[in-house]
Amino acid sequence: MPYVHRNTRGEIESLHRSPTLDAVEYLPQAAPEVQRFLGREDAKDLQDDYARLDADTVRVLEDLLDVLLDKGLVRITDLPPAAQAKYFARKELRDRQKPPAAFAASGFIDIIDDSAFAGLSSALPPK
Repeated sequence: MPYVHRNTRGEIESLHRSPTLDAVEYLPQAAPEVQRFLGREDAKDLQDDYARLDADTVRVLEDLLDVLLDKGLVRITDLPPAAQAKYFARKELRDRQKPPAAFAASGFIDIIDDSAFAGLSSALPPK
């Protein structure tokens, strides 16, 4: 198995244990096309999905740990040294990926009050 019967678009329409008048093409059962027809995902696609989910789960756990640390419910020293090292390594990578701030707040607005200069344009000579 399986011999496949295809429709006019070339898609598998049915599978058969033995050849028939309409199903003379043999495909191995592990063929991706057969697996898709049976509703099973390609192993590579499945691995990619798990990898994406794992990465998302790690991010959720990392954010959860940040919240627990910020609220003081957990101390970083409560974690095993290996977990601390991995946490700090990931945090450093994330910090490096953040775009630098264009301008940091300098507090200049508090130092210079330019509201007294609002009428200067009327004091300029006409062009």
